[in-house]
Amino acid sequence: MKIQINTDKNIDGHERLEAYFSAELEKGLARFEEKITRVEVHFGDENGEKFSLNDKKCVIEVRTAKLQPLTVTEHADTIEKAFGGALSKVKKSLTTTFEKLKAH
Repeated sequence: MKIQINTDKNIDGHERLEAYFSAELEKGLARFEEKITRVEVHFGDENGEKFSLNDKKCVIEVRTAKLQPLTVTEHADTIEKAFGGALSKVKKSLTTTFEKLKAH
């Protein structure tokens, strides 16, 4: 499973940030590991320098073998909270998708 972390110009995308979120993705998606080929994470700050509630955005796109990419978006007041919400959404979506495939 290849993991790619992207940030916009308003978020500092340093190595520690990439290492932390990559490790969290590997832990969180471990049970789907052999089905996932690639995970892309996009972080953004929609208001830049201005303060606003829920202006941090995390988009997670998961590519699986033989299926359409799955994309979820979460907004929060920090990138960590946005990531946590998006990770929960993507795990739920993957569980639902693979359970439906198993049923057919």
